[in-house]
Amino acid sequence: MIGQVDLKNYDWSQLRHALSAGEPLNPEVIREWKKSTGLYIYDYYGQTETVALVANYPAMTVKEGSMGKPTPGHIIEVVDDEGAPLPPMEEGHIAVKVKPFSPPGIFRGYWKEESNSAFVGDWYFTGDKAYKDEDGYFWFVGRSDDLIKSSGYRIGPFEVESALQEHPAVLESAVIGVPDKMRGQIVKAFVVLNNGCEGTPALVKELQEHVMKVTAPYKYPREIDFVKELPKTISGKVRRVELRKMELEKMKAK
Repeated sequence: MIGQVDLKNYDWSQLRHALSAGEPLNPEVIREWKKSTGLYIYDYYGQTETVALVANYPAMTVKEGSMGKPTPGHIIEVVDDEGAPLPPMEEGHIAVKVKPFSPPGIFRGYWKEESNSAFVGDWYFTGDKAYKDEDGYFWFVGRSDDLIKSSGYRIGPFEVESALQEHPAVLESAVIGVPDKMRGQIVKAFVVLNNGCEGTPALVKELQEHVMKVTAPYKYPREIDFVKELPKTISGKVRRVELRKMELEKMKAK
């Protein structure tokens, strides 16, 4: 909506509060909403298996791009594979403490064998990766199965998508890892352009250089496809798994 509608043409005086969940919001979206409505969007994080686990509140300073701090009644940590809490700025699993007492807003387990892999020691592993900063704010990195491993680097798609979102030609994007013989995987972006923009080789190069400058040289998308739309769930989450499946089918057909 932010990319296609001029929000300044509307009267937002009756709007008192705005929040978002599902896929994390790119900082650029939060800034544009604030500029037009005068309100921050309070991002929060939860799952079908849980209530809201991490959130921003009006009483807190919003850090654009952060999903906030743990909600009352929950012990949430960023932990390693064995369930040991990690220091600030170190990436790990988002985990909820469920022993010795499980919070009432957490599910009891998956049907059949999946239950064993989701619970490690005292923790329920959500399947998402994040890091926590020095102030205790959580920063989403990506689903564990969405992380890209390229030449020894671990790259979260959300950071690359946020960088692309800052470019004026980009309406929205999705980033995945695709197999590569030399690097294991490379970063590939699917980009929906704003009206009036054309997907040219020159724009590909410009977007690549932009991501290198905003993030790091090794994180830029080595391949970019311009598409009309992205596959999404009913709730609006991008289906990266579908994009990965499409890429594998293309590779098999070669």
